[in-house]
Amino acid sequence: MASLEEIREERIKKLETLKERGLNPYPAESHRTHSVAQFLKDFDDIKEATITGRIMNLRSFGGSIFADLEDGSGKVQAYLKKDDLGDKFNLFEENIDIGDFIEASGAPFTTKKGESSVLVSDWKILTKSLRPLPEKWHGLQDHEARFRQRYLDLLLNKEERELFTKKALFWKETREFMEKEGFLEVETPTLEITTGGAEARPFQTHHNDFDLDVYLRISVGELWQKRLMAAGFEKTFEIGRIYRNEGSSPEHLQEFTNMEFYWAYADYENAMELTRRLYIHLAEKVFGTTKFETRGHTFDLKDDWRKVDYVDEIEKETGLNILEATEIDLEKKLRELGVKYEGNTKERMIDSLWKHVRKEISGPAFLINHPKLVSPLAKENPDKPGTVERFQILLAGSEVGNGYSELNNPLEQKARFDLQRELINAGDKEAMMPDDEFVEMLEHGMPPTCGFGFGERLFAFMVDKPVRETQLFPLMKPRD
Repeated sequence: MASLEEIREERIKKLETLKERGLNPYPAESHRTHSVAQFLKDFDDIKEATITGRIMNLRSFGGSIFADLEDGSGKVQAYLKKDDLGDKFNLFEENIDIGDFIEASGAPFTTKKGESSVLVSDWKILTKSLRPLPEKWHGLQDHEARFRQRYLDLLLNKEERELFTKKALFWKETREFMEKEGFLEVETPTLEITTGGAEARPFQTHHNDFDLDVYLRISVGELWQKRLMAAGFEKTFEIGRIYRNEGSSPEHLQEFTNMEFYWAYADYENAMELTRRLYIHLAEKVFGTTKFETRGHTFDLKDDWRKVDYVDEIEKETGLNILEATEIDLEKKLRELGVKYEGNTKERMIDSLWKHVRKEISGPAFLINHPKLVSPLAKENPDKPGTVERFQILLAGSEVGNGYSELNNPLEQKARFDLQRELINAGDKEAMMPDDEFVEMLEHGMPPTCGFGFGERLFAFMVDKPVRETQLFPLMKPRD
């Protein structure tokens, strides 16, 4: 079997032969008249057509060649006869390979086996490939190679291509739903002096013109969209990329897409009803069902969405009341349960304890009444002191959406930020950075507002894949 380098050298020789015969192996123009799908759709009405595509299979039978051509719309067979093409048949047979892109002109033709084909009267090289494609039936088996050479993985795997078509529809339907509900799409900064809107470790970079260290955002403009509420906008949303300099897992990546909306004169109860309808809408429009099996759980989004109390659920499962527990109590319980956790602050330990408890909840459910300590931007719940008006959507043992009645009391917000500053000084790398200019905005006045956000983790849950599998080009370490 020839080595990759030998195959490459042989193909370069073929490229030179094509050039010697007056054919440009990499022309800029193409004279396509029909996509493959259009050709097959109008097959009976076409007299002559020019189609283009990559050759995915070649079969030679003496004086004839069958080539399977694929473009972005489908696959069709091109039939070349030596009697029709003469010397150009020989040029094709000797110098064209699987993986090359060609332009084929000719008439519709049905083979003896009944396959719709194009009877080629002329052809033109569009791109000469120098490396062979992976073997068709096995494709890329190595997990790292699949991501590093994603273009080959997608080329050979129709299901993978359909996945990303579905993902595009997922965000399209999200956008259309929000617009129909009267929300205005906005764009907010991705470079920030202080990160806000979430608890996560940010990426840091340097702004040369201002000679200033800045951060890539960790939320889709939460603190900026709230400024828009103060500016007189009542319903806004944004779909965009966010960046979190944290570990990877089947549910977490460092770069991903999120959607966040903000709604003036509404509270978290209003947001719960809106998001329930949004999730059902996405399920029906993108997947044609509201029933899913994922990560060992089954759920139906049309079932009743029960409410799970954060504090009560942890106490029910562990016997510990987290509002009364000390750091020592929390640490002891985490060790007793064998839960690994990072950081020794009370906030991080409570969060770790909840993540242990949530695993058995299939949903759909709303997680409510979070401790104020883990929710520095949410309004306190007047009916349950120490907790806030926040909700998270629970599916398959995890959170796939987060919203709350936004805190708009500037004095309390400043006090919450001061506490976050203490956590940062204590070494908590995920604590929220204080934003004094945001507090200044609140002092001018922001109306009662609710906000909500979800990301592509929801899509990953619905297709039952790790979130990395649902990214076209996940970040890869350079080859050694």
